[in-house]
Amino acid sequence: MSSLTNRLESGSASRRGLVVAIAIALELPAAGRSEDPMRTTEEPRANRLSRETSPYLLQHAHNPVDWYAWGEEAFAKAEKEDKPIFLSIGYSSCHWCHVMERESFEDDETARLMNDLFVNIKVDREERPDVDAIYMAAIQAMTGQGGWPLSVFLTPKREPFFGGTYFPPERRFGMASFPEVLRAAAAAYRTRRDDVARQAAVLREEVERLSRLGAEGEWPGRQAIAVAVDDMRVSYDRRFGGFGSAPKFPPTQSLRVLLIHYARTGDEEALRMATGTLRAMARGGIFDQAGGGFHRYSTDARWLVPHFEKMLYDNALLAEVYVEAYQVTRDDEFRRTAERTLEFIRREMTSPDGGFYTALDADSEGEEGKYYVWDAAEVRRILGDEEYALASRILDVNGEGNSEGKTILRIARDPAEAGGKLDAWLEKLLRARERRVRPGLDDKVLTAWNGLAIAAFARAGQALGDPRHVEAAERAARFILEHARAKEGLRRSTKGGESRHAAIIDDYAFLARALIDLYEATFDRAWLRESLLLAREMIDRFWDEKAGGFYYAPPGDDFLWVRPKRLEDGPKPSGNAVAAEVCARLAHYTGDATLLERAKKAARAATALLLRYPRAMAATLLVADLLEAPPIEITIAGPAGAGADRLVAEVRRRYLPWRAVARIPSSEVGIAATAQVCCNRTCRLPVTDPAALAKDLDALAQDLRASPPLR
Repeated sequence: MSSLTNRLESGSASRRGLVVAIAIALELPAAGRSEDPMRTTEEPRANRLSRETSPYLLQHAHNPVDWYAWGEEAFAKAEKEDKPIFLSIGYSSCHWCHVMERESFEDDETARLMNDLFVNIKVDREERPDVDAIYMAAIQAMTGQGGWPLSVFLTPKREPFFGGTYFPPERRFGMASFPEVLRAAAAAYRTRRDDVARQAAVLREEVERLSRLGAEGEWPGRQAIAVAVDDMRVSYDRRFGGFGSAPKFPPTQSLRVLLIHYARTGDEEALRMATGTLRAMARGGIFDQAGGGFHRYSTDARWLVPHFEKMLYDNALLAEVYVEAYQVTRDDEFRRTAERTLEFIRREMTSPDGGFYTALDADSEGEEGKYYVWDAAEVRRILGDEEYALASRILDVNGEGNSEGKTILRIARDPAEAGGKLDAWLEKLLRARERRVRPGLDDKVLTAWNGLAIAAFARAGQALGDPRHVEAAERAARFILEHARAKEGLRRSTKGGESRHAAIIDDYAFLARALIDLYEATFDRAWLRESLLLAREMIDRFWDEKAGGFYYAPPGDDFLWVRPKRLEDGPKPSGNAVAAEVCARLAHYTGDATLLERAKKAARAATALLLRYPRAMAATLLVADLLEAPPIEITIAGPAGAGADRLVAEVRRRYLPWRAVARIPSSEVGIAATAQVCCNRTCRLPVTDPAALAKDLDALAQDLRASPPLR
């Protein structure tokens, strides 16, 4: 996995002949295990991580490694003893993190070596994405790639000088063993201190340079959308959907760009790329056909064999884009996929108090995917011989399997061929599967990820007319506002009633956006007021007065030697872009010109990247459309009742990007509810009939398509 910003310049640190990296590579001792005393069979005592609440850190609480959490205690020890730091970053559902723990961190011999040579720190990247962002950027600058587990060697002042990702316990496939790397890194720190200092300075300068990226060149605005769409045309997989080759990650933000481009231009090919990808994912193995919800990514080009972990943010973002695709096409397959994804979140990732959990592991019983795969005999036994004859053809079940002798369920034929039986089959398989040993659950509640899920439920509740979705969104929002709000600012992570860690920009931006969506789903102005309070606090804490845009990390953390700014999308949309969206949407509701100006400056802060890599800046492209398209303002006034409800439903069922909807109640009896549509400082006459409102909205869509083209 490589970073976009790592590719900005060919002169990155990875191409500068790094002295220490070369020295380590050349001076590795002969392969083999350590000659330290024999490992003990005693059960390790709990280490310092037992004090933590993170499920990932608690997974390591009985390692024989003398782990520290990120903080003063570890850094003071490193300074006092002049020891380098070994920093290991991962997360609870990370398969290779589990592998490295079993192979190395649970091994007494390896642990003794680590404890003798280093101060060892374990970080949950989901709790501390700011820490992860800095050291991931450093390792990508050094090696050109990254991933998790992230393994970084630091000076006592927390400056990186060497690292990588997963290291095996013994030499494999040309990779040095972890004990060899430990000895070489420690030796470099002891005997090549000047080289280590130079290396650390190079990496520090590189990471600081990336954090200073700001506005460059002329703001391309919506023109950049056309460039990105043309890029997608080139890389689109016309056979299997998606972009590029394996592995394939769900391109949620790119799909949203395609849908909005179609709405603005009528570009049918853009719509086909979006719907082709969405349909392929929904029918593939990346979608859990039995239980609903999406796995992390597909290891192959066909969307068949996933990496089996399930993340809250993936499912929230995908549910939202499937809802939008349904609004555009009225295709029930997209509605069904959104509904099943949200039902999965409700069933398996919701706390009793309403907050949404973080992730489900890929592994169960020590084997990746074991919970999710099938064999033909088992499916036949569950469904019965008669049903199996048809179901096996639809679900791609046979004696040979479709992945290493096992079957990953997929929809191999047109679902209509199931004759309406598909849901009943899948329900039987789900009930049977629930008797298996379940994957581990990461039950912390992350503010940012809950923001994404709240938005998905709120938007689905509006578009699909299902009040259960809105209720789920409201419960989660109340949970976050009750538990994650503190005097010193929003907190990122909540578990067991305790909230920890200062929020990053994503937490503020994603939650504030969700509360706008929740207002539009309920017309309860309290949600809009909360969003506005968060937005103002977000500006106070994260705004970069010098270059514009929003910093990624909160202020005042003395342990971060650089304050990162992340403008590109990752698996989640850029926090900077979503913060700009929040400011612009709130400006439409409040008329606050200052908020609108912040939105424009935040978007322009990403100009350098937007010009070079528009596809990797999809969330910023959406903001460009928001800032340059005339806002659609819809006011529905009058007493509560069926008349107003029908007008509201007519608005909500449609794909209307960036609409601002106001509901003005009235207690007057006998007054008909009315709707009025305004756009570009022009208002149409008020209407009382949903059919007349539909006519106005259709005409508005045509007017917007007739505006100057994006090309």
